[in-house]
Amino acid sequence: MDKLIVASKNKGKLKEVAEILSGIFEVVPMSEVGIDADIEENGETFPDNALIKARYVFARTGLAALSDDSGLCVDALGGAPGVYSARYSGDHGNDKANNELLLFNLKGVESRKARFISAVALVCDKGEFVATGTVEGHILHAEEGSGGFGYDPLFYCDEIGKSFGIATAEEKNSVSHRSRALHNLVAQIKKSGKF
Repeated sequence: MDKLIVASKNKGKLKEVAEILSGIFEVVPMSEVGIDADIEENGETFPDNALIKARYVFARTGLAALSDDSGLCVDALGGAPGVYSARYSGDHGNDKANNELLLFNLKGVESRKARFISAVALVCDKGEFVATGTVEGHILHAEEGSGGFGYDPLFYCDEIGKSFGIATAEEKNSVSHRSRALHNLVAQIKKSGKF
């Protein structure tokens, strides 16, 4: 089984990637190969940022590097927070502050349609591969459940009929944007005939 170095310090994301790719790839956090950098995400799109992070780790290790850049896009907010999801409140990775700001910005808004989008990139000696995945839902008026991470307790997933904060890991991974992006990536890699 091939080893993938995941370009992320987000424990929730690392756990999900490892669960989703279990039996396909051995997932290793970048910290295990001595990388502890905060890789600057200055791309304009999710695929841009995923490639920036995967290229950074591959360039420093020569090992196959996988990165996910994902976020929440709310129709009523013109697609925000989008690529700024992790730093929406100005404090990178502060889930509580991000969720509070999102609820504040949606105060009095009736239509709360939203989607999670994920772009995953694999950079290795065989080339670069990028795939995306989405899941539809809407933003609740208050958090439901304490599972998952990020905006999960506020995101009601239409397909499973509950928030990602209540969903089990298996339920979330069966429909999530990240799961779909990773499965699309694996299919693309297999189709390439390079592996």
